[in-house]
Amino acid sequence: MRLLAPLAFAALLQAQEAKNPATSTADVAAGAKTFRSHCSECHGFEAQGGRGPNLASGVFYHGSSDAELLRNISDGIAGTEMPGLFYSPDRVWQVVSYLRSLNARAAPAGDPAKGAAIYGAKGCAKCHRIDGSGGRLGPDLSQIGRARSAEHIRQAIATPNADVRQRYWFVSATGPEGKPVSGFLMNEDTYTVQFMDLGEQLHSMNKSDLRGYQVEMKSRMPPFPMPAADLDNLTAYLVSLRPKGGSK
Repeated sequence: MRLLAPLAFAALLQAQEAKNPATSTADVAAGAKTFRSHCSECHGFEAQGGRGPNLASGVFYHGSSDAELLRNISDGIAGTEMPGLFYSPDRVWQVVSYLRSLNARAAPAGDPAKGAAIYGAKGCAKCHRIDGSGGRLGPDLSQIGRARSAEHIRQAIATPNADVRQRYWFVSATGPEGKPVSGFLMNEDTYTVQFMDLGEQLHSMNKSDLRGYQVEMKSRMPPFPMPAADLDNLTAYLVSLRPKGGSK
């Protein structure tokens, strides 16, 4: 399979209206394999987001036609960390088909308006921020719908310990004077540790000065048992939090 220079894709798209020729079940499977080998490090194994945005939702911010997806995957996206995938068009078309197969089943159930009310009633804003309002102990949720799939968000609400990022590991330490201190891990090396306590104050300590030190790789967010309909509504609300301008 030959490689095609990025500029050749522009000529290809100008020469004809690009329509994906690789839409069979076998093409989708091949596209999944390519995606997981070359794209999952940033976008997640199931394209549900990570360092890069969630691609399983069907909402894209740099063009969403098949031709635009072909171009973005092949050439990369200027001004972002997205590099080009220098494969011939037939293989990139397969990746587009794989993403389309995910998009077809991405819409969450639930009512976002009812979910917003549940978010307020549960006190989520004590730890989470949306558009600059709320606490900073938990992840900022302003664009969570772009970065995470509905399935991932639902799991995070119901079972917070299922996937805890290092930024939210919890430090418990005993200072040199015997005073206990604790908070969310910000950074750690061989000699020092930095963490933010529950009052959102930053601490930097030398490990050699500590009488005790432990890092707990569990979420401090409590599970929220709720009826399935409420969970659907809250999930739908969080999925709706995304930047303006995305197209389907």
